[in-house]
Amino acid sequence: MILIQNYSLAIFFTILAMICWGSWANTQKIAAKTWRFELFYWDLIVGIAIMSLVTAFTVGSLGVQGRTFLEDLATADFSSIGFAMLGGILWNIGNILLVAAISVAGLAIAFPIGGGIAWILGIIINYILILLSGQEASEKPVTLWIGVVIIITAIVLSGKIYDKVAKEKKQASLKGVVLSVLAGLFIAFFYGFVVKSLDASFVAGGTGKLTPYTGIVFFTLGVIISTLIINPIIMHKPIIGDPVSMKLYWKGTIREHSSGVLGGMIWMLGMTFSFMAAGAANPAISYALSNAAPVVAILWGIFVWKEFKGAPKGTNSLLLILFICYLMGLVLITYSNA
Repeated sequence: MILIQNYSLAIFFTILAMICWGSWANTQKIAAKTWRFELFYWDLIVGIAIMSLVTAFTVGSLGVQGRTFLEDLATADFSSIGFAMLGGILWNIGNILLVAAISVAGLAIAFPIGGGIAWILGIIINYILILLSGQEASEKPVTLWIGVVIIITAIVLSGKIYDKVAKEKKQASLKGVVLSVLAGLFIAFFYGFVVKSLDASFVAGGTGKLTPYTGIVFFTLGVIISTLIINPIIMHKPIIGDPVSMKLYWKGTIREHSSGVLGGMIWMLGMTFSFMAAGAANPAISYALSNAAPVVAILWGIFVWKEFKGAPKGTNSLLLILFICYLMGLVLITYSNA
């Protein structure tokens, strides 16, 4: 098993996780022109499953630290498996709502709101869980929380910018906002449950017996099981549009299917990076940096999807303030455990 022990390298890996988690939703935007989100979601889960197994049999089985994936699988206990799967179920419910919100209101509105709420609550939850386990959540907690507040300010500002642009283009959607809020509330809790399933010897704050890579596999199992239950219901009683048949899934093009698979693999790669770093950076800081993903989504919106084209006067100045806040917060969070 390979884990990151150096703090600076761990921070680098959490930034990679942030990039992955802020980028995967682009694949739905690519597919959405011809592909319903309910059909996209089946492929997303395939991509997540593939990458979780690749991770388990590579970085989860190589190196000299701890147990290999198969060794850990043989000794896994029920409670640890249950926590990891519960984390997967909670994340999946939230993510289905988020994908639905993106299809209703667009990436520009859904991702900053849903991701921002998940990010804020997740930091608080993971911080409390680490304290309850008797671990030190941060060497400089005041510095950590100042950084958190600054990045919260950046995320709130990003939402206001997107709202301003959406109103200008008359694209605002109350349904999309509500779905985004609900998504954030579910996603916020998943990380702490997965951490609770992990062996404290490998991840600070963990209380279970699984290695991070085995935890990821059982997390994925929870995602798969809940998708098999929830997605058919949504296809039959859709959030938007008419009911969609599973027959349409098998008629999808290679491009449509590959978009979802790629999105799932990108998301799970971010999960892998985050847990590789969680031992050295601790889960509170690892989650804080990894889940600043809404700001990455803004970059995609500006430079790739041109979502600010024709934006109201003053938008560029607000964007500059947003990125200054984000960079300041990132430096403070990193320094809080240096």
